[in-house]
Amino acid sequence: MSAGFLLAHPGSEMLTEGESEGLQTLGIVVVLCSSLKLLHYLGLIDLSDDKIEDELEMTMVCHRPEGLEQLEAQTNFTKRELQVLYRGFKNECPSGVVNEETFKQIYAQFFPHGDASTYAHYLFNAFDTTQTGSVKFEDFVTALSILLRGTVHEKLRWTFNLYDINKDGYINKEEMMDIVKAIYDMMGKYTYPVLKEDTPRQHVDVFFQKMDKNKDGIVTLDEFLESCQEDDNIMRSLQLFQNVM
Repeated sequence: MSAGFLLAHPGSEMLTEGESEGLQTLGIVVVLCSSLKLLHYLGLIDLSDDKIEDELEMTMVCHRPEGLEQLEAQTNFTKRELQVLYRGFKNECPSGVVNEETFKQIYAQFFPHGDASTYAHYLFNAFDTTQTGSVKFEDFVTALSILLRGTVHEKLRWTFNLYDINKDGYINKEEMMDIVKAIYDMMGKYTYPVLKEDTPRQHVDVFFQKMDKNKDGIVTLDEFLESCQEDDNIMRSLQLFQNVM
């Protein structure tokens, strides 16, 4: 599975290699690609000096983000990068916040052959850490900082939180089924091989065989961290987009 291919052709042929064993890796890559799709949507992948102004424009927005110095201290982005990120964020989201419906519209554009609404819902909840129903610029850059430049533990913790749908500190089989189905729905007709009715359950079973160390039917954060760090494919996937910005 090529990272370049995933970026060039989102949604196509993503399940062609190591289908069962590679689901965890796919999940990580989808999360990282999703953050890139947001950057692409906001026009932020290509950073050029002549596009950067010295100060942020804060007028005509309903929500004003925290000061640049504070965000620079809290994230792995420089002041200049934060300026560019905010410019794109404000251009697409003049109110200064993004709601769940906007998230769904963005992902519908990137995955036109599938239904990305459920996955977008889960991803939105992961970005909306305060559960206010809206994602502010601070939420946006904090998540991107982790996904693109965080440590291995930070990236895995963020992914675990995405999979932990009910936020009880564990991943159970029902939650993992929901995530797997959401990914398949998002891939749509490009899912290969053609999805059989029991395929999601098989993927979930493989996930739990690998991750559920004590076989108690749930995956804890510690089990998730340990299992992922033992998997070379997952470790490589975490480094795919380290130097995007």
